[in-house]
Amino acid sequence: MKVTTITRFLLVLALSINAWAAGSAKDGQEVYDKACKSCHGADGGANPAIAKLMKVEMRALGSAEVQAQPDAKIADIIKSGTGKMKPVSSVSGKQIDDVVAFVRTLKK
Repeated sequence: MKVTTITRFLLVLALSINAWAAGSAKDGQEVYDKACKSCHGADGGANPAIAKLMKVEMRALGSAEVQAQPDAKIADIIKSGTGKMKPVSSVSGKQIDDVVAFVRTLKK
C-alpha cells in the first residue's frame, strides 16, 4: 500500500512539473508575432523578401524537417541563432518555451 501511494504521488508530481514547464502556444503566438513574424511569416512559411535579401532558403516552420527537431533544439536556435539567423535577444526565459509551443501548432 505504501509503495502505491508513493508511486501515485511521484506520477502526479512528474505530470505537474511537465505541465508547468511546457510553454503556452497562445502566449507564444503573441511573442512570435512581435519577434519572429517579420522574417518567418504569419503562418511560419517564411517571408520570401527576407529569404531573397539574405540569400537563404528558409524552411517552413510547419515542415516535417523543422517539426522533427526536439523542443530543446528549436529553443537553442531562438537563443543562439543558426546560419544567417541571429539570436533573438528580445525573447528569453518562458517566452522561448511559449514560442516553441506555438511553432508546434504550425505543423502541416
